[in-house]
Amino acid sequence: MTLGLRRLGKTGWMVSPVSLGTWQVGGRWGDPFDRASALRVVEAALDGGVNFIDTADVYSDGLSEEVVGEAVRRRSSKVYVATKCGRRLSPHVAAGYTEANLRGFVEDSLRRLGLDRIDLIQLHCPPPEIIGRSETYGVFERLREEGKIAHYGVSVETVEEALAATLQPGVATLQIIFNMMRQKPIERVFPAALAADVGILARVPLASGLLTGKVTQSSTFGPNDHRTNNRHGEKFDRGETFSGVDLGLGLRLVDEEYAPLLGREAMARKALRYTLMFDAVSTVIPGASSPAQVAANLAARDEPPLSGDVMGRIETVYSEFLRPHVHQYW
Repeated sequence: MTLGLRRLGKTGWMVSPVSLGTWQVGGRWGDPFDRASALRVVEAALDGGVNFIDTADVYSDGLSEEVVGEAVRRRSSKVYVATKCGRRLSPHVAAGYTEANLRGFVEDSLRRLGLDRIDLIQLHCPPPEIIGRSETYGVFERLREEGKIAHYGVSVETVEEALAATLQPGVATLQIIFNMMRQKPIERVFPAALAADVGILARVPLASGLLTGKVTQSSTFGPNDHRTNNRHGEKFDRGETFSGVDLGLGLRLVDEEYAPLLGREAMARKALRYTLMFDAVSTVIPGASSPAQVAANLAARDEPPLSGDVMGRIETVYSEFLRPHVHQYW
């Protein structure tokens, strides 16, 4: 049975369980932005029933927002648009999170999106001290009163940052890495989010392609692809690349554990279905660089629930092989 819409925390919105993240839209990671290709990807998602799209002001230097806005403005049905701000600061430090800067980011995103209001604005992996600073959210409250935004949330790297965000009464959503290889949020973040009525957006659900079963020892990535140049955190938090899992270890687990357990051809959609086995997850936001990838991701909606035995084995693999390498970092 196809998965139905899910409630996104205190926004009250009912959103598609499999939505679209647009970090790589318009091309593979590191490739030049292709506007026509990007538009086809977003249109394919909307045609497939997606009503929630996540973007950011830094994705392709704002071009992602432009394409998302163009596609959404063509639709008569409601599509919720989430974007993020803060990472344009250089240096990216807490002192830069001023009202003037935050207002500027929101106004710039509104202009690129071509919308009168941003449905959801998110702090984009800010310095940890910002997450607990009420003044920052006060700016968002004023922007909401002015009709510039509807709701606000936080995108985080670590469990501790996530827990701090859920303590802020106005935070409606929390975006965090969650997949079969990064299970730590289950323990404390999910219960805290449910208690605070904070909707969770699960990002990097396929571990940068590892959980598609298509990455192999012979795979090569472009020089500007984060899977080439960020394996040790050279560009940003290394947890964003292969979920922080060493590529050799990840490939071994795919071959020896996940492929036999899930089936290599079905691995990607079952990995997405795994994230949706948890009530705290409102939507999962995989990326796509082609309409075919969009369709493959959306097929996860029709996957039956994973059995107790399969869920148990996924937990065991994490505990035995991955927990020592990732759990303490994020």
